Amino acid sequence: MTDRIDFSSSRVLVVGDVMLDRYWFGDVTRISPEAPVPVVRVTRSEERLGGAANVALNLAVLGAHAALAGVVGSDEPGQRIEELAQAQGIDCRLERDPLLPTTIKLRVIGRQQQLLRIDFEQAPDQQVLQRKLDSVRALLDDVQVLVLSDYGKGGLAQIEMIISEALAAGKQVIVDPKGDDYSRYHGVTMITPNRSELRDVVGTWHDEQDLDRRAQELRRSLAIRYLLLTRSEEGMSLFADDGRFDVPAQAREVYDVSGAGDTVVAVLAAMLAAGHDARSAVMLANRAGGIVVGKLGTATVSPDELFNA
Repeated sequence: MTDRIDFSSSRVLVVGDVMLDRYWFGDVTRISPEAPVPVVRVTRSEERLGGAANVALNLAVLGAHAALAGVVGSDEPGQRIEELAQAQGIDCRLERDPLLPTTIKLRVIGRQQQLLRIDFEQAPDQQVLQRKLDSVRALLDDVQVLVLSDYGKGGLAQIEMIISEALAAGKQVIVDPKGDDYSRYHGVTMITPNRSELRDVVGTWHDEQDLDRRAQELRRSLAIRYLLLTRSEEGMSLFADDGRFDVPAQAREVYDVSGAGDTVVAVLAAMLAAGHDARSAVMLANRAGGIVVGKLGTATVSPDELFNA
């Protein structure tokens, strides 16, 4: 058990790719006569906040003040995201793009096993992205930490400008990265790639010493204060000017890794916004990640779960 931390003073702005996660649950009792695929008789459905909205949700559940800026469509899923976010006390500043279908990840679950995922996505219009940028500027003054949740869906096309303005305003910036070009994250406080994401950028490392060299070279070349590598069953490794800090994985059964990165980033942001050091933030985020992978789908971690674990 760890002493409970009060996150009520933590004020975090989350900007990025906002999406709706939909789940269809059902029973599988036969194979389709039309093709060799299971037939799922759907018995119930759920809707959850996904992507950047899930980061904001995790912050709100922790007790932090969370603001969310992004782009959704002028459609029912976009309205649903706003309703779900506002119900959790998230300061929701979503721009509507009438030509954009809201990004949806639809997962079909049979007997607690994911059978299929269907994605609906499209890049937003530049004029709408400009309005979103104006919202970000209006919100920056009121937060300590900015989180950029990059899922590669087009919602962060102006990421370099956002980072530049946030750093000029003295804000700490955490990026959950995507793609193989990390130059656009130059100067941020922390990036949080997983193993496959980091390999796409620095190549395959041969041993821990080689990993250390490659990670530190990348971090220094981009003037990034911290690089946090999330390593699943191997825990996490934090690379900084004062060396490397490894945290072993929590011994828990992995049920579903969906959204675990969102939870980790949310805890990191809440901790830094509350004035805690990076190593303490990583240790608590590692614990949160270990809890959330034991849940089905995109999920959150409550303070009781986190501090009584």
